[in-house]
Amino acid sequence: MSDPSRPWRLAGAVCGLVVALDQGLKALVEHNVVPGEHVSVVGPLDLTLTHNKGVAFGLASSGGGVLVVFTLAALALVAALLARNPERPWAWLAVGLLAGGALGNLADRVRGGAVIDYVDLLSWPNFNLADVSITVGVILLAWTFLREEGT
Repeated sequence: MSDPSRPWRLAGAVCGLVVALDQGLKALVEHNVVPGEHVSVVGPLDLTLTHNKGVAFGLASSGGGVLVVFTLAALALVAALLARNPERPWAWLAVGLLAGGALGNLADRVRGGAVIDYVDLLSWPNFNLADVSITVGVILLAWTFLREEGT
C-alpha cells in the first residue's frame, strides 16, 4: 500500500525549495543591481532588475488585489488536481513547481506591490525563477494529465 501523504510531501518540498531559491535570488539581485542596469552574465544573458506590477510580460498592470485572488484560486485548482489524482506520476512535481512559482511571485506582490524580475534574455521580457518554475510546472502538468494512463 502506498503512502497517501507522499505526493503532498514531495510537492511541498519542491514548493518550498522553489520559494526559497526564488526569494534568495531576488534578494541577491535587488541588493547588487540598480533598477534598469544591465549586468552581463554570459552570452545573451543579462541581469536587469525590474518591478512588474502586472502578470506575465506586464499584462494587467493595474490588477492589484484581483491578481492576488487569481493566484490563490489557481493554487486551489492545482491542489484540487493533486487531491483527485495523488498517485498520477509526476503530478507532485508539477504541483510543487507551480505552487512554488506562484507563491514566490505572490510574496513579492504582497510585500512590495510588484514582482521582481531580473533575467534579461535577448528581446524577451524580463522574468525570474518563479516564472520559469510556473512555466515548467504548467507544461509538466499538461503532459501528466493529458497523456494516456500507463504510458
